[in-house]
Amino acid sequence: MHPTTFAQDERLRTQLARVLDLSGAAGRAAAPVVDLLVRLALAKAFFAPEMFPGIGAADFPTAWPMIIVQVIGPVLMAIGLQVRPVALLMLVLTLRAQFSGAGQEEHLFGAALFGWYVVHGPASLSLDRLLSKGIRHSPLPLAAVAIAAGDWVNRVIGPLYVLVIRLWLAAALAVPVSSHTMLPVMQDGILPSQWLAIGAGLLALGLCTPVVAAVLFAAGCGMAMAGSGHGMTIYEPLLLALLGASGAGRYSLDHLIGRWARRTVRLHPDMPHVVIVGAGFGGMACAAALRHELVRVTLIDRENYHLFQPLLYQVATAALSPAEITTPVRAAFRDNARMRVLRGTVTAVDAAARRVIADGRAVAYDMLVLATGATHGYFGHEEWAGYAPGLKSVPDATSIRSRILDTFEKAEATEDAALQRKLLTFLICGAGPTGVEMAGAIAELAHNGMAKDFRNFDPASARILLVQAGPRVLPQFGERLSAFARSSLEALGVEVHTDSRVELIDGDGVVVNGERIAAGIASPASAWLGAEADRTGRIRVGPDLSVPGHPDIFAIGDTALSLAWDGRPVPGLAPAAKQSGAYVASVLRARLRGRKPPPPFRYRHQGSLATIGRRSAVADFGRVKVTGAAAWWLWGAVHVFFLVGVRNRLSVMLGWVWSYFTFDVGVRLITQTRADQSTPIYPAASLTGKSATSVSAYPATAAPARIR
Repeated sequence: MHPTTFAQDERLRTQLARVLDLSGAAGRAAAPVVDLLVRLALAKAFFAPEMFPGIGAADFPTAWPMIIVQVIGPVLMAIGLQVRPVALLMLVLTLRAQFSGAGQEEHLFGAALFGWYVVHGPASLSLDRLLSKGIRHSPLPLAAVAIAAGDWVNRVIGPLYVLVIRLWLAAALAVPVSSHTMLPVMQDGILPSQWLAIGAGLLALGLCTPVVAAVLFAAGCGMAMAGSGHGMTIYEPLLLALLGASGAGRYSLDHLIGRWARRTVRLHPDMPHVVIVGAGFGGMACAAALRHELVRVTLIDRENYHLFQPLLYQVATAALSPAEITTPVRAAFRDNARMRVLRGTVTAVDAAARRVIADGRAVAYDMLVLATGATHGYFGHEEWAGYAPGLKSVPDATSIRSRILDTFEKAEATEDAALQRKLLTFLICGAGPTGVEMAGAIAELAHNGMAKDFRNFDPASARILLVQAGPRVLPQFGERLSAFARSSLEALGVEVHTDSRVELIDGDGVVVNGERIAAGIASPASAWLGAEADRTGRIRVGPDLSVPGHPDIFAIGDTALSLAWDGRPVPGLAPAAKQSGAYVASVLRARLRGRKPPPPFRYRHQGSLATIGRRSAVADFGRVKVTGAAAWWLWGAVHVFFLVGVRNRLSVMLGWVWSYFTFDVGVRLITQTRADQSTPIYPAASLTGKSATSVSAYPATAAPARIR
């Protein structure tokens, strides 16, 4: 194929694939909610008198099995437990009611919905799905066989059932008036006849099925709300919603078009190669934005997972487990044949030869995106590292968690009151969002999470100090929000020291008030390129985020120093990294398509959030400022939304709900050996963090703090 023809064909397919991906993502997001609503609606069918005719109190000796089904069935349907057998029973009863008396449309659509669950089973918001993996490998008799049979029915019979439903609905739309027992009336004034004919044809062919289902759903609901039409049953829009969320199935034009659009692309020798170093927020955003471009992408990271750093402090304080805030990078791009993921540590960039060196091997590139992030620094006091660990990775978080919990264990094991006071002293350096959140989390852990766990001392007696070199906590927020945060911290028992500086961290503790030692950041990328950098190692980039003198190399996120926030440096935040990653992808897209480049990058600050403790947080959106419980709920919703993966969102949300109502902390595991803990950790620590807004410093445990 001629390269020009190849490019045109690929561009059409990639544009179509982008539309289909958006449609599929919307359907996958809506499917669990639609499924739950349908199951709740179907639960009322158990109370319809025609389903269990002639059953009363006097009939209990002979009809008790049916009465039990009528009582337990709705509960099982609602919670999604044993849905397939319950739906099969109700399918039989619904068809019996339809044929034994006057036919009703409600019975027809109810039977179609029950049949759907017999074939497909429930979606993710159900106990059947949550328990299926464990039951499959359990010793229960025939458990594995039953689940395998259900998977086979879903995989083989499911597409055929969707085809039958589509043809059934298409026939109902095409026939003006139906007296057939198995064919409902759907066209009585719902839409103009020409539209109905087009809709029937599209449903039969399986073309644009989600759109057709959405239009019919909206039209039917509109008529029902207006009180006109054919008296539509609630099951009709629910069936359309299920069909729209799940799609047309394997036997449809939608499926064939999707296969053509997403088929494995033959890698043309002239296809450009983009290498992205770093799978943080910026790197992932850039890679995701390039998924439909005619380009090969290689994403290199020293870990095989993407880490949601804003919640890393909750791993360090035993509120969450590492698995709940990490997502395998390969899983995020498994459907993109042009995306390659490599696990390795990049040590150098050869700009002249256009290659990066990762674990000793050279990876050639046409365009390079550096999204390496930053590490914590001690501004020349590297000897503090043993006493004040940073928090930038999962090992950092689990190490801090182990050390924090170990101090409580050591306090329980000693009778020396002075030693207990030393062990239970925690100091956090820096009162930015991460420092404030960390102080509040340790206070919650001491006062609530472990309140009844120890016998030799009261965990609430732990002393928590938050030291800030500036005049107030959360300096990025307004003064009113800063004052609210301070009062909330003090209400939790945190001692807040402003206008204080850390002078020394050693084996005896921490000296405060002296030379200012703030948390810093450092990136090796500037050294790789010999590029101009600021004192913290960030590369000074141009308006398009390219490295000066290297138009094919870009730096984003914490790696870059960009004055794109109205002339101010872009903050080291997750939203900023994602925005810069998406922007660089747009620059690369314009180059690949031979179009005019986008305007210079401009950071759009969407607001600042920080949580302090239970039902206490601050939110700053410019003119709108929120405090207290409302800000706390908003903080939780935002963080759950931006987590990668439905499993992580559900796991974190359920964990938070459990902790909220039980005051319990779930992951109090000390995973380090005693040898690992031989280096003492004292009441201070220094690091950088992306807790929704800014760079902060961070904690540690044990030994007395000297404040002077």
